[in-house]
Amino acid sequence: MDEQLRIILIIIVSVSIFGLLVFVFVKNYIRNKIDNLVEKEKQKKLK
Repeated sequence: MDEQLRIILIIIVSVSIFGLLVFVFVKNYIRNKIDNLVEKEKQKKLK
């Protein structure tokens, strides 16, 4: 039973770390896209 519990905990921790990394990557990607769109809109309004 201890071996199964250890494997389950390892899987949960691994998935959590992977999910956190994906979340940070997607958040930064979306932030960059939004910043680029805002800059383009500012450039259009100035012209």
